Amino acid sequence: MPEPTTTETDRATSTAIHDLGSAFMLHADTMRRAAEYGYENPFAFYFAGRGGVLGDVDAEVVYAAFGWFAPTVVRPMWEEGQAIHGATGAATRYFAACGEWGRDHLAECDGLERFADLAERVVDGAETSGRSLFAGWKRAPREADGAGRAMQLVHVLREWRGANHLVATTASGLSPLESILAGDGPDRATFFGWAEPFPEVTEEQRALRREAEAVTDRLCAPAFAVLSGTEREEFVALVPALLAAGTA
Repeated sequence: MPEPTTTETDRATSTAIHDLGSAFMLHADTMRRAAEYGYENPFAFYFAGRGGVLGDVDAEVVYAAFGWFAPTVVRPMWEEGQAIHGATGAATRYFAACGEWGRDHLAECDGLERFADLAERVVDGAETSGRSLFAGWKRAPREADGAGRAMQLVHVLREWRGANHLVATTASGLSPLESILAGDGPDRATFFGWAEPFPEVTEEQRALRREAEAVTDRLCAPAFAVLSGTEREEFVALVPALLAAGTA
């Protein structure tokens, strides 16, 4: 098999990285840790923790950086979570919980250190302009151990693609709600806090969503140029084992 291109590397790993990051975010262990940190509402922990790298900002800034959640959800969750340990305190605890989750669920995976080394080079070399949430997480101090660092880097890579997708979607002219409806449908829109009745999706909007996906790939691919072809092949091979362990 030929060595994967940068685009092929992105496409071969982006879904697994997204799903592994989601597994951490929604896992009972993460919700338990939120309670231990003093967040009775685990979703307030999610919003304050994930958005905390933006600093003590208004909820509108968090909405702009997150992109997909309805602003009527972002504001109360952000303000509730921020009131407990502040923005920086929430982000520090959130990243710590991410590292702990990695130690709990990924420690038995082969190649953790190698994955972390490769992922770290991708993250550290990736462009931050227009990607505020990713920029914040890129600068966050990482754990030293393989499992903790690997999972934290999965989270940062997930933010990398998410930021690029938001840039691409915005450039296409779609609003967050229009993009969700055109790609994932009304159930997903409800999950993100948008209220019915939803507008009808047009074929033009579906085409714009497909275009945004293609632009997302083009924006993500250059970050993998820091890896050689052989290293990209390694990276592609290592990711599925992490997902399998994290979702077992």
